[in-house]
Amino acid sequence: MDDRESALTALRSFIESGNYKPGNRLPPERELTGCLGISRTRLRWCLGVLERENKIWRHVGKGTFLAAHGSDNLSDLGRRVTPVQMMRARLTLEPALAREAAINASAEAIEQIALCRFRAENSASWGEYEAHDDQFHRAVAEATGNELLLSLFDRLNRVRRVVAWNSVVRDSVCPPSDHSSFAEHALVETEIAARKPAAALTAMQNHLGSVSARLFGEA
Repeated sequence: MDDRESALTALRSFIESGNYKPGNRLPPERELTGCLGISRTRLRWCLGVLERENKIWRHVGKGTFLAAHGSDNLSDLGRRVTPVQMMRARLTLEPALAREAAINASAEAIEQIALCRFRAENSASWGEYEAHDDQFHRAVAEATGNELLLSLFDRLNRVRRVVAWNSVVRDSVCPPSDHSSFAEHALVETEIAARKPAAALTAMQNHLGSVSARLFGEA
């Protein structure tokens, strides 16, 4: 068993022995890393696995929660959706979220978007990058200040993780320094911070079109 699987087993055991019930919040990451004796990067990889299994769900700024057993079939849906269908769904929703964020984002929300972008750009592995990329896009959704839109994003994002996990193959250890998403994320952040709704929509639309073309051959 490698280090990642050992950490995942330890986290599963921690949750089981803690008698957590659906809806209960898990301890914060700092506490979990201390209890399990693992790094934050390794912990986030483990949490990503459990999230893809629909065992937990995460809310930026509020914490990680145990999911209700059998509460939905988003993982099954993700296995039925093609990568192109998934990208078209993202292109329908996420540019509109960027526009709403440009209108409604608080200063704190914009700072969170910037922090997520910085972390993504400094990722040491694709797994770490994907976790921070998730957080960047969710920070944009959260910046809308609209709980319904955030809920829609979360459901779409959970399906996205399943589709991407099953279909994307990486040929390098980590994103290159000129990875196109870095500049695209920066432009999304800039337009939101500048309170330019139409420009923010276009920036997110162009970013997702670039991702679609790079990963799946279709914009």
